[in-house]
Amino acid sequence: MSESGKWQGQRILVTGASADSAIGLSICRELADLGAALVLLGRRRDALEQTRDTIAHPERHTVEVMDLAELDAIPARIKAIAAETALNGLVHSASFQGYSPLSRINAEQFDRYFHVNVAAPLMLAKGLRQKGVSAAGASMVLIGSVAGLRGQKARSLYAASKAALVSLTQSLALELADKPIRVNCLAPAVVQGPKADEQFQLLAEAQRQALLQAHPLGLVRPLDIAKACAFLLGPDSAWITGATLPVDGGYLAG
Repeated sequence: MSESGKWQGQRILVTGASADSAIGLSICRELADLGAALVLLGRRRDALEQTRDTIAHPERHTVEVMDLAELDAIPARIKAIAAETALNGLVHSASFQGYSPLSRINAEQFDRYFHVNVAAPLMLAKGLRQKGVSAAGASMVLIGSVAGLRGQKARSLYAASKAALVSLTQSLALELADKPIRVNCLAPAVVQGPKADEQFQLLAEAQRQALLQAHPLGLVRPLDIAKACAFLLGPDSAWITGATLPVDGGYLAG
């Protein structure tokens, strides 16, 4: 069977699927190229429709507008999405990130980081475990960060939320193994794209060079994340669960 043949009929929900998200768009493009039918979930319909219209087989994909801040509504929404066709996979690509020096941290910032980066995937997993929602052997992939594995200056909130995601991945893997639903996490370093460009503009030249040198293979491409995500969703990783896979260009090796 061809690689694309393995994915025919596979239905995958992707959060953070807006066209202006380098990682989310690349994941959607890769999965669509493989033949999967996608449920594109995010806050802005126009950005989701743009993603749908620019990836392969747009007629296969559906758009679901939802703000993941509505935590208690997530399980019911997932149940409704899977009412006619169960989900084979779920990718949580939505993320809140930025710099938060300790002197400027407040309760509102804390809530925003942990709401999107921890509470939302927890409720998505709760939705996925409901009867009839997931197909046999379903897989959930959470997009984390190397910041969750190694501290970063002025990013305490972001790093803490992504570290929590690593622990959440392990706990969910144990709790959902009997479904069976696999749960894994990807930990990218700095990924090429608009968000990285914005990040570099905030840094002095010496800081920019140091960050570039911290990636021996160069900055991560969105496609690298998409390929790793497809691997963790697909049958070739059938016996992998609870793992966090760095995709970091050697960042953690230094």
